[in-house]
Amino acid sequence: MGERFRAAREARGLTLSDVAEQIRIRSVYLAAIEDESWSTIGAPVYIRGFIRTYARFLAMDPEEAVAAFNRTQPLAASAPLAGGEPAQEPTVRRRGAAVIWLAAAVAVLLIGFVVYNEVTMRTNQLAATAVPPSASPAASPSAPVSPAAPAPARARALQGPGDGPNSLALVLSAPSWLRVTVDGNVSMEGTFPAGTSKTFHGRNALVRIGNAGGVEVYVDGRDVGKLGKPGDVVEQAFTL
Repeated sequence: MGERFRAAREARGLTLSDVAEQIRIRSVYLAAIEDESWSTIGAPVYIRGFIRTYARFLAMDPEEAVAAFNRTQPLAASAPLAGGEPAQEPTVRRRGAAVIWLAAAVAVLLIGFVVYNEVTMRTNQLAATAVPPSASPAASPSAPVSPAAPAPARARALQGPGDGPNSLALVLSAPSWLRVTVDGNVSMEGTFPAGTSKTFHGRNALVRIGNAGGVEVYVDGRDVGKLGKPGDVVEQAFTL
């Protein structure tokens, strides 16, 4: 598979640096794909995302390329014993344990995030509905008191992350590469861990995500969900 990528790139007369500049993937990772040196890239979710992006750029079938990568994975997961039974390598077992610990850490971070949001929402509700005693006029016994209309702060507290209008919020439930451009300026770029959350303000935002299934998007406090599946590389523009 790596040779097909190299041949397609060289047929266009492009260097690894040329491609890296156009698709925003470091040339060391592109070289790792062509050499099939997967350990250089790391987790399979990043490998699949990079393969899809590189394949689309070279006008190759991205799903076929990912399928070719997937077929190489069982070969690294086991080795035959003398009796013909596969034996799991220690490295694979350690990776499995690391995945379990990572999943547990993500779960703890998500629970903490939910609890924090709940406490913040209740605090904002109490602050929005509280009225100082000195500012409350005495109710007339003959005139019924109408219930107060919901305060804007309370309405905002019932929304998702973000600061109301003209805001874009991203919450990571899994590690992902991100680039966020707000009103023409790059405000955030890099690979970030699960539990990362960030709010941006402006008029227009362009979001590019390397692991769309691991990023929740909120626009003006409204949950617009995830922009794709785990491993998908997605780019989408928003008007705030």
